[in-house]
Amino acid sequence: METKAYMYVLDCADGALYTGYTTDVEKRLKTHNAGKGAKYTRARLPAKLLYQESYRDKPSAMSAEALFKKKSRQEKLNYIKKNRRTP
Repeated sequence: METKAYMYVLDCADGALYTGYTTDVEKRLKTHNAGKGAKYTRARLPAKLLYQESYRDKPSAMSAEALFKKKSRQEKLNYIKKNRRTP
């Protein structure tokens, strides 16, 4: 059985966008905000979850993360706006 994985984007306190992958978005966000996540986010807390996408496995989420990171800031924001699901 394959594990679901996620590509996620955080909005950091300084306005920076941080992109990562995980199998548990809620737990990973708590880790970031506890100052134990990525070195990049430690100086930019608190971070808020801005966007997430689910994938069938970790390699797929990692590929999505790598592609997303190549986009400009405006392209990232446009992508999020276009693909965000509203309740």
